Amino acid sequence: MDLDAVADELYALPPADFTAARDERAKDARTAGDRKLAERIRRLRRPTKAAWASNLLVRRQPDEAEQVLRLGEALRQAHQDLDGGQLRKLSTQQRQLIAALARQARELTAQAGQPIGEGAQREVEETLRAVLADPDAGQEWVRGRLAKPLAAPTGFALVTDAARSAPPTSGRGERASGGRVADLDAARSRRRERQEQERRRAQQEQERRRAQQEKRREQRERQARAHQEAEDAERRLRAREAEFSAAEDEQDRADQRKHQAQQRLADLRKQLKEAEGEQREAEDAVREARTRTRKADRAVREARRRATDAAARAEQLADQAEPPTV
Repeated sequence: MDLDAVADELYALPPADFTAARDERAKDARTAGDRKLAERIRRLRRPTKAAWASNLLVRRQPDEAEQVLRLGEALRQAHQDLDGGQLRKLSTQQRQLIAALARQARELTAQAGQPIGEGAQREVEETLRAVLADPDAGQEWVRGRLAKPLAAPTGFALVTDAARSAPPTSGRGERASGGRVADLDAARSRRRERQEQERRRAQQEQERRRAQQEKRREQRERQARAHQEAEDAERRLRAREAEFSAAEDEQDRADQRKHQAQQRLADLRKQLKEAEGEQREAEDAVREARTRTRKADRAVREARRRATDAAARAEQLADQAEPPTV
């Protein structure tokens, strides 16, 4: 199991099925002993419906996705070259392609049983504009793992603006060949104006690129901070888990001691009950023995009395039987 394979699987699922499948894969990774992979899987974000529709479009229509990337490259090159004719041609293709692919994305989601609404479809269109304007966005989109829609960078509208404002090349030749000074001055003025416009556009493009670079730098810094925070949170989690495990062990030991004490108490109670029974039996035996002793004592005294009486009678009879002395 690796993160790319898991991400490819998860982002192909409808948003409603994403979270349960992600948690199951994270559990599998943790069971396999790869806690780092489990945490990285757990951080994967559930896609919005528009992001899922964009992913579905890439996965189901790879040829159209490649066409979008090629058109974006051509548009950016024409914009850089300030080629008005090419820009007008490509901007028309751009509008047609975006509209067609957004409709396809909506149809694909309906076929998958999770249709998107008009708002999500507009977000798909915005994602396609971002892909056409920014090569990095294009590479992110074509992987089919978007969690949220992409936004076209500031300045992308200049593609269509340049297409509308760039004059046809034939008009300059016709006016330049007229030979009239006023037309020539006007042509030069327009040329200077166009050059100034081109200079401003180039400056704006440089500023846009610098802004994009700054945005990417800030994003990388945010990602680094987020990664560090995630690592710190993971360390704190491991520490809390260790404390929890130690507390559970201590509780188990305490429960065991409690059980042993209860068992010992039960044994002692049983022994006490048995001893109390033996004590009662002994007391009964003592009372019976005392009774027998008293009876025996009375019998002895009675026998002694009878013996004394018998001895006295015998002696008396003996005295009576002797003849008188002469």
